[in-house]
Amino acid sequence: MKLATFRNGSGEEHIALVHDDDRLLFDLTAASLRVGADIGTFSSMLSLIDAGQQGLERAARLFADRSKEEDLSVPLEAVGLEAPLPLPRQMRDGMSFPLHIRQSPVGMRRLMASGDPALLAAIDAEPLAELPAVYRELPIYYITNRMIVRGPGSTVVWPRYSRVMDYELEFGIVTMNTAANIKAEKAHEHIFGFTIFNDFSARDQQAREMPGWLGPAKGKSFDGANVMGPWIVTPDEIGDPYSLKAEARVNGELWSSGTTEGMLFSFEEILAHMSQDETVFAGEFVGSGTIGNGCGLEHGRYLSDGDTIELEFEKIGVLKNKVVRQD
Repeated sequence: MKLATFRNGSGEEHIALVHDDDRLLFDLTAASLRVGADIGTFSSMLSLIDAGQQGLERAARLFADRSKEEDLSVPLEAVGLEAPLPLPRQMRDGMSFPLHIRQSPVGMRRLMASGDPALLAAIDAEPLAELPAVYRELPIYYITNRMIVRGPGSTVVWPRYSRVMDYELEFGIVTMNTAANIKAEKAHEHIFGFTIFNDFSARDQQAREMPGWLGPAKGKSFDGANVMGPWIVTPDEIGDPYSLKAEARVNGELWSSGTTEGMLFSFEEILAHMSQDETVFAGEFVGSGTIGNGCGLEHGRYLSDGDTIELEFEKIGVLKNKVVRQD
């Protein structure tokens, strides 16, 4: 099933089951109130995640019993979608795709050499470096700001300290069943679902920070930078998550395309690594990292004021946002 968070006509945050070819939202919160069920499970996406598999089964039953009641479904275009998980308990983002890892340092060097034709030519003449060994030895990820999440349709306001804004074509998982020391072969039991992630990046700021061996910091952390959506899709609808087609469009023009094939470590292996002597909580988000060729840094092509960005993943949907400068 596909699960969304939206605001109803009264401005209240509800959760919904997406149906009718992604055109309608079945209001699980309102439906649970109508039948006198325990609203706790359907009061927020985190509450549904906390209820685990039993919560998903309750949602499916509620939809089966009440889906014919037309006033419990609202057209998607009539409401404002929030991020499906507006306040994750934690956010981690990885580096899982070899081509992106190899190409990004070149893109960063080209950015820093902007305006120096001789240096740019020298960089372009170099062969692409091999993948550093550490990326095959263990999953690499960083923890990002869970408080700055936005959803589909939101406008990302460009931070004043940056002049080079970029998108990133990513997807990720939302966790369930809080646990530590998760075994890789059991980790599928801890995946609630999949969603799209656009890790908006102020590349000029990132270029200044990364030589300090910590971060990324302000290159990735500004209000609205972490965008996810349009909804969470449960694993049964995804099938094989490691063979999905994906693409990024800017103002309708195709800028990036690829697939989710070739991750250095699966999400199951990433969960096993993350949870070594550390509790991974239900309701965390874990990003895949950018698909190869999945950002402007790899192409030397960046966003402009007013651009509209669409990220599309097969079997998940389309995440659409706009970026604007502040001054």
